[in-house]
Amino acid sequence: MLYARRTGVRQKYLSYRPRANLLGLLIFGMAAAKAIVMNIVAMNPIPMNYGEIQIVAETWKPEEVLAWGLERFGDSIALASSFGAEDVALIDMAARVSPRFQVFTLDTDFLFPETYQLIGRIEQKYGIQVERGQSRLTPPQQEEQFGPQLWKSSPDRCCDLRKVAPLKAKLAELQAWITGIRRDQTPNRRNAGKIEFDATFGLVKLNPLADWTSAQVWQYIRENQVPYNPLHDLGYPSIGCTHCTRPVSEGEDLRSGRWAGLQKTECGLHLKEQP
Repeated sequence: MLYARRTGVRQKYLSYRPRANLLGLLIFGMAAAKAIVMNIVAMNPIPMNYGEIQIVAETWKPEEVLAWGLERFGDSIALASSFGAEDVALIDMAARVSPRFQVFTLDTDFLFPETYQLIGRIEQKYGIQVERGQSRLTPPQQEEQFGPQLWKSSPDRCCDLRKVAPLKAKLAELQAWITGIRRDQTPNRRNAGKIEFDATFGLVKLNPLADWTSAQVWQYIRENQVPYNPLHDLGYPSIGCTHCTRPVSEGEDLRSGRWAGLQKTECGLHLKEQP
């Protein structure tokens, strides 16, 4: 089943089964399945069975996943962007499939100057206003309450205060969110679906680039002249906060520059809820 929040209350949609069930869709071929599903999305205000959507969506291109989500959820879906390579590619795709879409970022107060500059360039190029979500604590307040350099003494708590808590507040307003995660980035992301239910935050989650590689992302950026963070050209394949990001040496894992020296690969935004 699909779930959604309406005025802060988690509700379950009624299930909708099209006349042709999933087996029938497979018999007619996946190309026909795509067309049938997209027609259902356009014509019927009630979602089809969630399991069927999940399976068929695995055959979709990123633009098709975005088109489905933006059509289905309207103003109740937003793209979460840290303005890494995957995120700017998704913003460009979203601008091509819909004249109206929402983008938000988690401004930790510790982002690189190049990241803040990129946000301005993206806003200007695509005519959008990026919403900034911030911690309830300013950096001085955080230091007063938890001590200096919390990112060193307790990186998980720092991420929770400056990223996870603001994300929870934003997602409470939505029925679905869009992310740029890929399955080959970390073990935790290996089983990410292109469309899935996010049990951690209680809403639908779209990962349009789940089956893409880094090479595919960069090919798209170059072919479509998408603005990107210049730090990528200086050895930063993954860019977060200034205190917790370093350049990566040749042969290192692409995410080894995040929280270097710590047994930490995720900030907490994409951790799966444990049963």
